Amino acid sequence: MMNLEQLESQLAELPLYGYFFLRTEQLMFSERVRYICQYNCEMYNKTWACPPAVGTVEECQAKCMGYPEFLMVVTVTEVEDIADIHATLNTRGDHEEITRQARAMVEAQGMETYTLSTEACAICKECAWPNGPCRHPEHMNPCIESHGIVLTEVAEECGLPFQYGDNVVTWFSLIFYRERGE
Repeated sequence: MMNLEQLESQLAELPLYGYFFLRTEQLMFSERVRYICQYNCEMYNKTWACPPAVGTVEECQAKCMGYPEFLMVVTVTEVEDIADIHATLNTRGDHEEITRQARAMVEAQGMETYTLSTEACAICKECAWPNGPCRHPEHMNPCIESHGIVLTEVAEECGLPFQYGDNVVTWFSLIFYRERGE
């Protein structure tokens, strides 16, 4: 059984903009989100963290629904020019480290986790997809959008604006959890 009071105390130590404990049934999945991945993202079909490697939207939804609850962690950071996609993406590393710490806290509570985070994995210089298995599956967090999750709906339900201003980047991670062995 998870000790939420202890976990919240630990989460308060992280530089989070916010965190929210939610029920997985609150999520909405859409093929339209996957369509955006397929036709507007240069990482489509290039990494284990992105489609098609993650499976169909239906398979991703089934995997997520196998965990009754999730923790959404949110960080914000300021960049000089939000239009500079490379500078913006360079801020992901800090968020990913915070996500790893938050996941470790949840796992220390005896929970089994499945984590979704920021866009395409950047752990390896060149991903093994599609010729070999992921070299670091314990560190790789697939992209939230790759699973077809409509994140704007969840953010609005939590009272979070999706965009804060001209040069502020908002990063989200979803840490799904369940009792070990469920």
